[in-house]
Amino acid sequence: MKIKLGDLTRIKTGKLDANASSPDGKYPFFTCSREPLRINSYSYDCECVLVAGNGDLNVKYYNGKFDAYQRTYIIEENGAGKLFMPYLYYFLDGYVEELRKLSIGGVIKYIKLGNLTDALIELPDIQSQRAIVDILTKAKGIIDIRKQELQSLEDLIKARFVEMFGSANPSWPTVTIGDICTDTRTGPFGSALHHDEFVDDGIFVLGIDNAVENRFSYNRMRYITEEKYQQLKRYTVHPGDVIITIMGTIGRSAVIPDDMPLAINTKHLACLTPDYTRVGSVFLCSAFQMHPEVQRQLTGNAKGAIMDGLNLGIIKGLRFQLPPLQEQISFEHFYAQVDKSKAAVQKALDEAQVLFDSLMQQYFG
Repeated sequence: MKIKLGDLTRIKTGKLDANASSPDGKYPFFTCSREPLRINSYSYDCECVLVAGNGDLNVKYYNGKFDAYQRTYIIEENGAGKLFMPYLYYFLDGYVEELRKLSIGGVIKYIKLGNLTDALIELPDIQSQRAIVDILTKAKGIIDIRKQELQSLEDLIKARFVEMFGSANPSWPTVTIGDICTDTRTGPFGSALHHDEFVDDGIFVLGIDNAVENRFSYNRMRYITEEKYQQLKRYTVHPGDVIITIMGTIGRSAVIPDDMPLAINTKHLACLTPDYTRVGSVFLCSAFQMHPEVQRQLTGNAKGAIMDGLNLGIIKGLRFQLPPLQEQISFEHFYAQVDKSKAAVQKALDEAQVLFDSLMQQYFG
């Protein structure tokens, strides 16, 4: 049986501006960000589910003293005793995609109260709700463990990189990125290539979402025709090239994999072809993520008016000490071994996520 959420809950919004937070505050201060801020006073002391009313539209569960931003919805059980609040949290966490579709507005999308009160929730008895929450919490716990394992492996790689290359060595030459690459380029997207030129199949076009933290990902597939590619083939990426994001979240890098289909990059990516007699792809890619000196320069140069941004000249001018190729290869071997462990954990994480998603579908439709 499905019931309107408004018939089961009391919903209000916070009253404070986002700047009311205090870094060392005693209580959580819930805004539209995923992570709560802190504040020294509280206006609410209850068990509730909180929904960010604009921006990211994320969902949180909390029980205790807190305060909230004026665009944060605070949802409590209405006293009828029919709704277990952690059950509501899982429902809304799955329903948030529907809320995003319902959001309105210009630059910053937002939802209205009716988007929440009119939501239909499957409502078994309280004991069944508790049992469902127990199952979902255990499944989510497995996912969290796998994510922690992946992060630990990432931290291990970074620690090894910094141990090997993070300190100054007077015997290593100081070079720029431009010195150790045979080609550096950005792509045509946004000028010679426009959104309306994308097609359903053809030559792959890489964007910033294909470069994750030190890893290539087939997150989004865009294509241009073979005819268009012939005009833009000078932007072709090759296996072993390193791509780095230069707009938005800058500095994410990835090595183009050996099985990469024919592709070009966009102007929001810098594409670097290493001089393999001096530098390896894995070391070069990792330097953008892990080298303290490169990180310092990236942070100092990413000063866009609206969002962080770099340009190819800044990338080519990044300076650091270049270790001998043999030491780079030693790190690459270490990286490859840890990467095997990461692949196994990622597979287990994917399986756990599939299980969790199927349970959510079973319980909430």
